[in-house]
Amino acid sequence: MNKHQSMTGFARLGCVAALLALTACASPDKAPATADVAVSRNAIENAVSAGAADLAPAEITAAREKMGKANQALAARDYKLARELAVQAQADAKLAQSKAVSSKATAASTQLNEDLRVLREEVDRANTN
Repeated sequence: MNKHQSMTGFARLGCVAALLALTACASPDKAPATADVAVSRNAIENAVSAGAADLAPAEITAAREKMGKANQALAARDYKLARELAVQAQADAKLAQSKAVSSKATAASTQLNEDLRVLREEVDRANTN
């Protein structure tokens, strides 16, 4: 075995040892908590894009508050609490998005009904003349 091969072997051994040390120190809850926070952040962005800030302000505010607390818990390495808050934030965001979409659909339906009423009146006037 030459000097280069032994250095490569030591480098590999060092990498494996470092990886094992990091794995031992890492919390198994960190990755799921981080993923849940990211999913919740995306759910809030989707709700805002759907108009939740105007059409479901209480729900989107609750989602944002829980998201902030989830981020604080994540920073404090309280991964269980971070996951719980992130899941709650996601639920609030989905509710906000559903309310916004529903409100828009109701408004569109109301406008369509009004347009139909006006059209019927015009047809009735045209038929009476």
